[in-house]
Amino acid sequence: MTKIALASAALAAFGIAPAIAADLAISPYYTKAPLIAPVYSWTGFYAGLNAGGASSHNCWTLTGSNISGAFAAVSPAVSEGCHNATGGLAGGQLGYRWQASSWIFGVEAQGDWANLKGSNPGVPIALGTFVANQTKIDALGLFTGQIGYSWYNVLWYAKGGAAVTHDISNVIATAAIATSQASETRWGGAVGTGLEWGFAPGWSVGVEYDHLFLGRGVNSFTSLLPPVGIVTRSDSIKQDVDMGTVRVNYSFGGPAAARY
Repeated sequence: MTKIALASAALAAFGIAPAIAADLAISPYYTKAPLIAPVYSWTGFYAGLNAGGASSHNCWTLTGSNISGAFAAVSPAVSEGCHNATGGLAGGQLGYRWQASSWIFGVEAQGDWANLKGSNPGVPIALGTFVANQTKIDALGLFTGQIGYSWYNVLWYAKGGAAVTHDISNVIATAAIATSQASETRWGGAVGTGLEWGFAPGWSVGVEYDHLFLGRGVNSFTSLLPPVGIVTRSDSIKQDVDMGTVRVNYSFGGPAAARY
């Protein structure tokens, strides 16, 4: 009887064990979430500020004068030499960029207030009289297209388009008095390149160099002294500008997007 009781207990134990095991919950299996690779986006409208310096190279050639009391063409024209008008500038820019893979395309308008000034000795208006030719640029603008390549939040780009400057040209007499003046708005072309770094969501900082091809234009100078307003001379002035700026931009597009 004892053996029969032990055998029955063993069989009962073997029968209950699978039932208990079946009732136990299966432990869940956890895996790590997939890594998310952020993608910096340069797409969107942006606006910003810039500041820096520039140098305008100006070469004057005298083409007409009224030294004799009546305005007449100077033939052959007389070269009066060249000078650099240098100084600072500051302003802003507004543009739009769109991104295709790592390539960036964009358009931008930039306007700056400038204080570029320089002079060189010119042709005397009378024997023994010293004259200086002075160039001043008080404003300039750029209207350009861009193409660039990005490495996440670092962007290199090249740009090209139209350029415009506002020039004031003075003839300075011996007593440091401007005797005649000409002003003009001059259009030309521009090429440049820049490097920009996105340092915070929506914000970027960069450096840029531009060269402005402004060609040659003929300026008629009018008298600032009595009799005021008469044409005193004419000069053909060739001009180019080199400028470098530091720029800070804020983009109104998405600075980054998640990619799984």
